[in-house]
Amino acid sequence: MDIKLDPSRDDLPLMANTSHILVKHYVLDLDVDFESQIIEGTIVLFFESGNRFEKQRGSTEETCRSESNEACRFRTPEPCHSPVTDTRTFSSKTGYNDFANCGRGEKDTSSKDGNHGNPEQASGISSAKYRCDTGSHGSEDFLLVLDCCDLSVLKVEEVDVAAVPGIEKFTRSPRLTVVSEELRNQIVHELVTLPAARWREQLDYYAGCSQAPGCGELLFDTDTWSLQIRKTGAQTATDFPHAIRIWYSTKPQGRSVTWTSDQSGRPCVYTMGSPINNRALFPCQEPPVAMSTWQATVRAAASFVVLMSGENSAKPTQLREGYASWHYYVTMPMPASTFTVAVGSWTEMKPETCLSEDLAAERSLSPSEADFRYVGICGHTEYPCRFQNPSATTQEIIPHRVFAPVCLRGACQETLLQLVPPCLSAAHSVLGTHPFSRLDILIVPANFPSLGMASPHIIFLSQSILTGANHLCGTRLCHEIAHAWFGLAIGARDWTEEWLSEGFATHLEDVFWAEAQQLAPHEAQERQELKACLRWCRLQDEVRNSPEEMQVLRPNKEKTGHVSDSGSSVIKHGLNPEKVFMQVHYLKGYFLLRFLAQRLGDDTYFAFLRKFVHTFHGQLILSQDFLQMLLENIPEEKRLELSVENIFRDWLESSGIPQPLQRERQAGAECGLARQVSVEVEKWIRVNRRPRKRKRREAEEVFEKLLPDQLVLLLEHLLEQKTLNPRTLQSLERTYHLPQQDAEVRHRWCELIVKHKYTKAYKDVERFLQEDQNCQSLFWRKPQPRPQDADIW
Repeated sequence: MDIKLDPSRDDLPLMANTSHILVKHYVLDLDVDFESQIIEGTIVLFFESGNRFEKQRGSTEETCRSESNEACRFRTPEPCHSPVTDTRTFSSKTGYNDFANCGRGEKDTSSKDGNHGNPEQASGISSAKYRCDTGSHGSEDFLLVLDCCDLSVLKVEEVDVAAVPGIEKFTRSPRLTVVSEELRNQIVHELVTLPAARWREQLDYYAGCSQAPGCGELLFDTDTWSLQIRKTGAQTATDFPHAIRIWYSTKPQGRSVTWTSDQSGRPCVYTMGSPINNRALFPCQEPPVAMSTWQATVRAAASFVVLMSGENSAKPTQLREGYASWHYYVTMPMPASTFTVAVGSWTEMKPETCLSEDLAAERSLSPSEADFRYVGICGHTEYPCRFQNPSATTQEIIPHRVFAPVCLRGACQETLLQLVPPCLSAAHSVLGTHPFSRLDILIVPANFPSLGMASPHIIFLSQSILTGANHLCGTRLCHEIAHAWFGLAIGARDWTEEWLSEGFATHLEDVFWAEAQQLAPHEAQERQELKACLRWCRLQDEVRNSPEEMQVLRPNKEKTGHVSDSGSSVIKHGLNPEKVFMQVHYLKGYFLLRFLAQRLGDDTYFAFLRKFVHTFHGQLILSQDFLQMLLENIPEEKRLELSVENIFRDWLESSGIPQPLQRERQAGAECGLARQVSVEVEKWIRVNRRPRKRKRREAEEVFEKLLPDQLVLLLEHLLEQKTLNPRTLQSLERTYHLPQQDAEVRHRWCELIVKHKYTKAYKDVERFLQEDQNCQSLFWRKPQPRPQDADIW
């Protein structure tokens, strides 16, 4: 990190002034260079301004005010010309040395709000130098602020969209004779507001405009967290160019991308979904309200596969010898933070037999041919919505591909491949229409810091889910599939309300997995009760071992969703490194939803969820949007003093364990599967107490076969024992074949090994540290009666 931050206080700033101007579409044109570990090229941003945008003059003046209160002026960049005239041929070999030497000047002092930090020292971002004086530019020009970090920004220019052949159809004139700023902005306005039925034409014109020539460089500057752009004389957002091109490159240490090697030792790169999201991948508007579409062309050596958040199943286009190009697009507006890319030597894993009906489904619902017949009214902005497509509403299993390093082919064939169809089908049976038309699943490298991550049209999964039986693989896959509805199709308007994504996915993973396994209702209920028991233990650990202020699900309280006049805001605790290890939003969110489902009854609750999804897909929500609609659907006799205010107070705005949950756990009887574990624990305690030499007539203990979640609970209980002797640990290992179990079980087994210094099994800890994610959490927590883990599992 380039500056020192107080991990207990510092929040993540969202700098973009989204109240004045919004990005509606991104076009990325990038080259991936593994030798230099840099992604470089251009991004073209298409904007739309609106009614609130005249407010920017005051906020711009505040943003640009220096400590000396002088008006700030950007210096015109010194002449520097790129030898590259076609953005499609831009590469690391041309153009960058010229740009990098332009406009560098002396260091700036930092103002208290951070907007004038030293770009050379604080963030290392190349920029056009500005200085403060009382020149003619003054502070009257509109200032575009984008979220940006760990990037080398080389040049910013206005795009001459009027030069695109056929673009006159978006103007009132059959021939373009006099081209003005107003005309260019009119063209962009007509383009970004095309009706959904013309999405293909819209994408084609976006592509054409992105390759249009520049028509003037723009002044720009950077600080640690933002890129600031202005055009001399453009005093309002309406006057500012609505199509701009940014030439830039990433940095090898940039926090949005991870350069590493896959399990076969081949180089690869993927985006992290880190606390700073994508601002170190491309300059963007990070606040979730900046809903946009995108298309991207990515070039890499022909031996690599490029996967991305895209509606199309992209295939490579061969370029010059040894290079290939991949193109992806999306037509559903989403926050820029959901954009994901992975480039590596991935191999597509295919089932041994391919059902003809699956091929027919993929053929009939190809994104380029889908028939969007409107069968209902949606609340989102217009786009080609699957909820309005009668064929899509009945599609239980969407087309999908699975990718992994070749060395994991066997593991994927045995576990993951066969689970994808039933899990997708189960999700459809519970929530209805899949929000996205297709899905790629990638087994990411071993250093990936969690078990999974969901993005539009693509899911990253850890290799850790491939070991043991299919339980962990199935539950994690169901969790990430659930994010298609909660987290992606329906997003949180305020990122501090993570429970709206993670709480729902945690609750739904149990429901989806039970449906995928076709469990009888009573069996599904028993297993879900067992899962609740495990999560209750984890929540108690979480509350004991984390700061109170970070246990609150709605930390901004009544200010949740509020932003400044410019649209900028901060994410509370967003830069706190401890937050990465916390599960409070998963666990408390899960227990709140479980509490509400029990109050309504499952049939009523899931009928409501389907109604809620249909109402709010494609939109951003706050907690009260969900809770108010839910309470409206609860009969008066079942509310029992339930209200939005009470739920805020008891569940979302308080630290610790919610009182309703404490009462429920104290009053509830232990489920049958948990009771069975308790019996087995007593057996092991008796075994541990026996002397080394036993009487001949003493009967051997007979242990029951346990489910994976039961094994986890068993090991959790045994970790509470002060001492387990080596004979007991050896017997435990042999009875349950612990080194061959899934990562959840092996995680606890490693804790037992470490706690009791069972040296014979240190090889299991070594294997876990090398092959499984979050292993550092074994030693991360403060010392406790037993080793505590961060439990991101």
